[in-house]
Amino acid sequence: MAAANAGAMVRFVAAFLAAVLVMMVPCAPRAAAAAVGVNWGTVSAHRMPAPVVVELMRANRIGRVKLFDADQAALRALMGSGLQVMVGITNEMLQGIAASPAAADAWVARNVSRYVGPGGADIRYIAVGNEPFLTSYQGQFQSYVLPAMTNIQQSLVKANLARYIKLVVPCNADAYQSASVPSQGVFRPDLIQIITQLAAFLSSSGAPFVVNIYPFLSLYQSSDFPQDYAFFDGSSHPVVDGPNVYYNAFDGNFDTLVSALSKIGYGQLPIAIGEVGWPTEGAPSANLTAARAFTQGLISHVLSNKGTPLRPGVPPMDVYLFSLLDEEQKSTLPGNFERHWGVFSFDGQAKYPLNLGLGSPVLKNAKDVPYLPPRWCVANPGRDLNNVENHLKLACTMADCTTLYYGGSCNAIGEKGNISYAFNSYYQLRKQDAQSCDFDGLGMITYLDPSIGDCRFLVGIDDSRTSTIYSSGDCSRRRFGLWILAFLVIGFLQIGVYL
Repeated sequence: MAAANAGAMVRFVAAFLAAVLVMMVPCAPRAAAAAVGVNWGTVSAHRMPAPVVVELMRANRIGRVKLFDADQAALRALMGSGLQVMVGITNEMLQGIAASPAAADAWVARNVSRYVGPGGADIRYIAVGNEPFLTSYQGQFQSYVLPAMTNIQQSLVKANLARYIKLVVPCNADAYQSASVPSQGVFRPDLIQIITQLAAFLSSSGAPFVVNIYPFLSLYQSSDFPQDYAFFDGSSHPVVDGPNVYYNAFDGNFDTLVSALSKIGYGQLPIAIGEVGWPTEGAPSANLTAARAFTQGLISHVLSNKGTPLRPGVPPMDVYLFSLLDEEQKSTLPGNFERHWGVFSFDGQAKYPLNLGLGSPVLKNAKDVPYLPPRWCVANPGRDLNNVENHLKLACTMADCTTLYYGGSCNAIGEKGNISYAFNSYYQLRKQDAQSCDFDGLGMITYLDPSIGDCRFLVGIDDSRTSTIYSSGDCSRRRFGLWILAFLVIGFLQIGVYL
């Protein structure tokens, strides 16, 4: 009888667990394992709620995301999402963390430990700085990188996370150079010692060397750069390097790094691409057609597993597209294109069709975006606009007017259109405050969309509203709760068997 009761109990437990699993199936499926991820930047006055951004990535089956800092809202939204996360330590924080193990402990406790665990964020990497060896920094952060890594590593050990979370340092491609061909690649003389130490650290921990590669910038900065070499359809100007021939700038740049690593004894170190992309506005070569051609070519190239001449059949470990969203508050010192790297616009609307190699040939747009009311600020047609210059200067200093300039989608909308666009950008930046559309009576509010052709007059995002979507974190916590319930029931049933 006892054996029969025990058998019945086992069958009941099996049925119960099956029911629990059924309940879990529609809740936050695991992200597909893919080599392509995205950078999620937040330098914007029109930020979508973090759960909306996470759902946008999940809807497009994007499995990896790289953050430039430890944004708390982003990390909360990523809990239970299934996305693999790289969280960043900013350059400005390196000195403090390098000087103080206690500061490293505090950073890990606040930004990592509290978010990992059952139902938590799947943090796989911590980026110690962002391009800290960049030439323009003139060595400002250079001496802090390795000490900061050492302290953060010790903090991860204390938190029992060191086996799971790896440290990396995203480097700009200006860390290495070549006289002419990839096989001559070497690191900058001032970096050889520190990069050798960094490579040893990465090798011992099983982490990749992370590099940012931008063929667009090569094309933008040099009129002699062959345009077709920046893309992936073959080039009429290939680079011949002994037995190897390079038909695109990405492979040439990648193998220059491989050569540089080989010269310091780490030629087999895995490589991941921390940033790569193509902007859609702000320069003659920055447009939707070019951005789509480059990004689709890159993805197809990486997912083909062809690798490069120096690493045939070995593609980068991960490739993080730059960027997920436009960021209209970024500095324009490098160029007006800096605000337009997004595959999606600031509000999560796909700019062009793109097949990420994950089952869909197109991208899905963001849902549940909390827009401000559909109203715009435009130039008052009944007023003389001759004295508008100072108002335009104010509007475009505070808000984003880069689409009005040469190479922008709003460059050809005429003088009044330019004024209206600038007024509206400022009005939306100020969350549609009526006073921000006054401009000494030169502006007026309208409820008719003034967008012209491809020139879109934006409506801002109401960041004071709470997203109503069912967040993946909530789903994961529910799923974890079901597991706890299951184990409790099993425990009670086992007690019943013995009784």
